[in-house]
Amino acid sequence: MEKNKRPPFDSRGKLPLLYEDDDGSGNKSKATDGFTFATDNHQVGHAPLKDFHSFDALFLDSTPPLRSYKHKMKELADIESQYSELIKPHTQSHKGPVQYEASGPKISTDVVNRGPVQHEASGPKISIDSVIRLGGERFIQSCSSTSMNDILTASHPYSSSFSGLSDQEVKDVQLIENLLLSAEKVTHQQFEQSIKLLDWCDVLSSSSGNPIQRLVHYFSEALREKVDKETGRASSCGSGKKDVENLARRVVSSNATATMLYEKSPLFQAGYFSGVQALVDGVSGSKKVHVIDLSIRQGTQCTILMQALVCQPNCPIEHLKITAVGSHSKQKIEQTGDWLKSFAESINLSFSFNVVIVEDMLDFNKDLLELDPDEALGVYTSFGLWGMIGQQDRLDSLMNVIRSINPCVMVVSEIAANLNSPYFVNRFIEGLFYYGALFDSLEECLGREDENRTITESMYFGKGINNVVASEGKERVIRHVHINVWRKFFAQFGMKEAELSMSSLFQANLVAEKFSYGSCCTFDRDGDSLVIGWKDTPVEYVTAWKFS
Repeated sequence: MEKNKRPPFDSRGKLPLLYEDDDGSGNKSKATDGFTFATDNHQVGHAPLKDFHSFDALFLDSTPPLRSYKHKMKELADIESQYSELIKPHTQSHKGPVQYEASGPKISTDVVNRGPVQHEASGPKISIDSVIRLGGERFIQSCSSTSMNDILTASHPYSSSFSGLSDQEVKDVQLIENLLLSAEKVTHQQFEQSIKLLDWCDVLSSSSGNPIQRLVHYFSEALREKVDKETGRASSCGSGKKDVENLARRVVSSNATATMLYEKSPLFQAGYFSGVQALVDGVSGSKKVHVIDLSIRQGTQCTILMQALVCQPNCPIEHLKITAVGSHSKQKIEQTGDWLKSFAESINLSFSFNVVIVEDMLDFNKDLLELDPDEALGVYTSFGLWGMIGQQDRLDSLMNVIRSINPCVMVVSEIAANLNSPYFVNRFIEGLFYYGALFDSLEECLGREDENRTITESMYFGKGINNVVASEGKERVIRHVHINVWRKFFAQFGMKEAELSMSSLFQANLVAEKFSYGSCCTFDRDGDSLVIGWKDTPVEYVTAWKFS
């Protein structure tokens, strides 16, 4: 359909257009059973989904630990390691890119299937993802060579991959290569060599430089802390866990940084709009709606929900009740509730807001929710479950309560990265891609000197990277897992994934199109879920679930 024409919205609970268009796994497997690597075309295959025979094992990663990389090039095909992921080409999910039926809006293939975004001459010409993969190629080659000089010879099988790079891009690739080399030295307890490589990284990286320099800066800091812990220079007494828990509390608060990030980032807005649309679809046709929000934060998603429900012409909403469930920051949540009440009044919506605070999720029960049998019940959580992965008894308890109230729909948004491997190197590689996409997105959304960018990168991204890389055991609290793990987990509670409507997918794309850099926000399907990414790197899953 033409770009400036909007499709008509019917009365089946679709979101109103809030923007106006303008002109403008434990045993080692054989290589053939897991990753397969071909040096001629860089094709790498995924390992098959692991079978989980134990309920407690759902959130455990049984990927084999890092091996030695002193191989010749001809032996690269036998590498059984997460490092081969570094040179894996982009692939779409098995259901392919997001498409719409002929009768509805269609997301342009230019949005889904695009190459590296081109920038002006003053900026990088290739994406962070590409820089990381090129650095990975050099890393693998250097680890299989007898001399570091070998990787610079004309016989290098990837030499053509480095042609056309600017001087800065070459430095960025070298930064990634040496960061990976340092990480490998840590796995072999070659700490002095690791520190020397990190010293070199620190010379060329910076917390105020380009995205790669910023990314390497924080990963280098995290590696140093890991070395300090491994050598006894720093203790692992739980301070890391306390820092991240404090970080989670700051995220809940309504602060200027979070508000600015939402306003400037198509990633966050696309996730909210598509998730809320899935929620509206689940309670469509009901005059009384009760939403249990497990991640209320600033309440932005609630304002989107309110407008969507009010704009249903054939089924006007009589009352909306929102119950915010949390374990702390009661005053902050109540302030969010007051703001939402004012917003509801401004659009003539009958609205009530309840707060349920339970310090221990084991104490959460349905009697706290003030349920009404005349209400259509929905549950919403955006990044609200991952924090309990390390406390599975709490997560199980929460899900048992939700199952007992049998909501019409449960909408879940979670991070599209596996950062829960017990093996440091696997988390390191996955974290590079995930956080790399986030740093790259802020480069587009905010200026390099923007105070909110500095706060976001240092207080949120930086501390997250530190916990993923430098912490182990109970101290490691950031444990994002792949969507397939959540599917296995939810299946234990009789939950079935519901396909997101075309309207939900359209909302995500519509929001992205309102930004000049919105084309960097990419969309794909994984089963029935929506995958929101940045320049094709997955960042967030949006899923809808119903109880059988």
